Amino acid sequence: MASRLPIIAVIAAVLLFLLYSSIFVVNAGQQAIVLRFGEIIDVKNEPGVYFKAPFAFFDADSVQMIEKRVMRLDLDDIRVQVSGGKFYEVDAFIAYRVSDPRTFRAAVSGQIELAEARLRTRLDAALRRVYGLRDFEAALSEERGNMMREVRDQLRPDATSLGLDVEDVRIRRTDLTAEVSQQTYDRMKAERLAEAERLRAQGNVAAQTIRARADREVVETVAEAQKDSEILRGEGEAQRAATFADAYKRDPAFFEFYRSMNAYGTALDNTGTTMVLSPQSEFFRYFRDPEAKPEPGQPAASLPAPAATTAPAAPAAQPSTAQ
Repeated sequence: MASRLPIIAVIAAVLLFLLYSSIFVVNAGQQAIVLRFGEIIDVKNEPGVYFKAPFAFFDADSVQMIEKRVMRLDLDDIRVQVSGGKFYEVDAFIAYRVSDPRTFRAAVSGQIELAEARLRTRLDAALRRVYGLRDFEAALSEERGNMMREVRDQLRPDATSLGLDVEDVRIRRTDLTAEVSQQTYDRMKAERLAEAERLRAQGNVAAQTIRARADREVVETVAEAQKDSEILRGEGEAQRAATFADAYKRDPAFFEFYRSMNAYGTALDNTGTTMVLSPQSEFFRYFRDPEAKPEPGQPAASLPAPAATTAPAAPAAQPSTAQ
């Protein structure tokens, strides 16, 4: 019995090895392709434990695991040309999954890297076609959604030939290239400078208009004030003359005396003037006789303001001037 234990152990080990070689597990998010001598004999799409023929090392049956989940392929800095002839840089990504494992195995031997390389090339071409029919502003407007759907629809036939299903295509960024960005900046700068010059010119015109209006209002106000002052001065002179006339009518003697006193004050306040008058002159009659009254028809003594070198005599006086 003891001599049979090694044999039993070997047989058990062989059985365990055969069992292990014939079992494979498919996890959630995976699908398995069962191959026999390189040919696909079965595809397992649901998670679980499955059996296959053993001796995979003899290439009898083998299992290739393929992702079942939706995967993402990013493409950055794709250089595209729009309808206007300018170039832009676009970032986009594809959401896809393996929908047909048999076709996927036959097209790219089940290598996801090869499938993504072919998708990258076809996405680049689709983006160029879509952008080539539009201008730059389309990618920044509501048409952006239509552009993404159009790229997706162009990719789907090629993806189907690879056993893939393109779920969605998204354009993440559309930006100016360095040279176009500088040109756009220079153009925008020139437009802003022109706008600033236009606004500055409008401001200068408005300032000149306001200044001219203010100057005109000043001239009109000053002229109106001068006119009013002349009118008031004339009215005052008229009122003064009327007051003097009324005073003369009421008391001619006092009025003559008042005018003579004003003439004396004017003559004596003037400096630099010498007057030579006769003491018997009518001009000094109130000095000789404070009660003197002018003869009828004879004007009262008066003396206007003298010039720098000459002092005119009062009425009825015979003055001579000397410097």
